[in-house]
Amino acid sequence: QVQLVESGGGLVQPGGSLRLSCAASGITFSFYRMAWYRQAPGKQRELVATITNADTTTYADSVKGRFTISRDNAKNMVYLQMNSLKPEDTTVYYCNAARRLFTLDYDYWGQGTQVTVSS
Repeated sequence: QVQLVESGGGLVQPGGSLRLSCAASGITFSFYRMAWYRQAPGKQRELVATITNADTTTYADSVKGRFTISRDNAKNMVYLQMNSLKPEDTTVYYCNAARRLFTLDYDYWGQGTQVTVSS
C-alpha cells in the first residue's frame, strides 16, 4: 500500500532551521508531483511548496526565500528545508503525492509532523 512518512519536525527557536523529510513507498515516485502542506487547528490546509517530476518548484508567498523543497527520486524522498523560521510557521506539516493519469486522480497524504517555533 502507499505510505508517506514525514520526519524532522520539532521545536526550534525563531530564526532557526529545520529540515523535514518525507519517505514514499508503494508508488512510482518519479511520476508524482510532491508537495508540502500545513494546517493549523481550525484553519484550512495551506499549500506550502510543490515540486514536479521535472523539478519545477512553487512556493507560497509566506515562505518564499525561506523554504526550499527538493526531491531525490533515487531514494523516493522529498524534503523541505525551512530557514529563518517564524512563530507563525508553527503548525502540522503534511507531505502529499499527486498525479493525474488520464481521468484518474491519485492523491496520497502522510500523517503529518509537528513544527513548533518558539523561544
